[in-house]
Amino acid sequence: MKGEGDMGYTGKTFDVIVIGGGVMGSATAYSVAKRGHTTLLLEQFDFLHHRGSSHGESRTIRASYSKSFYSQMVVEAAQLWEQAESEAGYKVYHKTPQFDMGPSDSKSLRCAIANCESSSMTCRVLDHTQVSDHFSGKISVPEDWIGVLTELGGVIKPTKAVSMFQTLALRNGAVLMDNMEVINICKKDDDDGGIVVYTSNSNGDKFCGKKCVVTVGAWMQKLVKTVSGLSLPIQPRETYICYWKIKDGHHGDFTIEGGFPTFSSYGEPHVFGTPALEFPGLIKIGVHEGNTCDPDKRTWGPPVSFEPMKRWIEERFSGLIESTAPAVIQSCMYSMTPDEDFVIDFLGGELGTDVAIAGGFSGHGFKMAPLVGRILADMTLHGEANGVDLHHFKLARFEGNSNI
Repeated sequence: MKGEGDMGYTGKTFDVIVIGGGVMGSATAYSVAKRGHTTLLLEQFDFLHHRGSSHGESRTIRASYSKSFYSQMVVEAAQLWEQAESEAGYKVYHKTPQFDMGPSDSKSLRCAIANCESSSMTCRVLDHTQVSDHFSGKISVPEDWIGVLTELGGVIKPTKAVSMFQTLALRNGAVLMDNMEVINICKKDDDDGGIVVYTSNSNGDKFCGKKCVVTVGAWMQKLVKTVSGLSLPIQPRETYICYWKIKDGHHGDFTIEGGFPTFSSYGEPHVFGTPALEFPGLIKIGVHEGNTCDPDKRTWGPPVSFEPMKRWIEERFSGLIESTAPAVIQSCMYSMTPDEDFVIDFLGGELGTDVAIAGGFSGHGFKMAPLVGRILADMTLHGEANGVDLHHFKLARFEGNSNI
């Protein structure tokens, strides 16, 4: 692993340069290097930093999506997580069922059920009485709500997962460099083709590549605007993850070992959470929302009010979770698109198919990382990706934006 200021690779042309060392970029570097291609991964901050969207102790994996193409993608992603774990020799993916709950007439929840059933995934629909019975009173829903249990669920350890992909990339010959902020990407001005990546470090390092992948998370809008002039509708949002204290005598009831699931609640507030795992005696419960932010000028402060979440906790967890205030609050960032679908495409324009971008994961992309890495490797090395319909993620869907 090369550190800041190393000049040993500035004259070399890499097969693929990956910009952004979060989970998507790290998974892409691993996937490209594993296929025997020379790979450079550049990160603007320290590796494993906490300033983006790939840090922390837990992310959920679930196949219960209202859009069928995501359900299908999760199945492959889960297999790729296990494959990477096998190569690394340790676990980052801890399996437990997924439990979704919401009003019985929720269109999104009904679509999620239909998608699971059409994909032959194990899926069980429970009425409010069956929910209480199944969870021995730990979870309670209103009479006009239903619950949905699906087998494919679990918790992924994010910082450990990013480290795993970087370790595997290194094992396969990739070069990793942090504290390398990229300020521009230009087409190489010679007959050989390819691109040149320029950095802002004091040495003025630049790197040549045949192809480039941009996976810079909340900085995507800024970098793409600089590189191509396009204004992508990817909006950074600052969000907050909260851990709440489990009342004494019930700690084991809310663990994976105790059979507790990852969970999501449809409607308002749109709540999600994971079993007690990273902090003993605390359960992670968050809301799928966030405040618009500049990723370089964040407030790092907590939300104005926890009242909606506090009411939800009291109503759903039968008084077994202390809802007065969260015990731990952590800040993170979403990168939101208007339709909350991903952006995975070639940048086009002067850079054509030499630069692929992946972003706008809208708070639900982490689980897909090894699959996104595989897709981006296919795109850069072969010009297309097999097995996944990418038209949902094309830039062309934003053509109403005059700058696209």
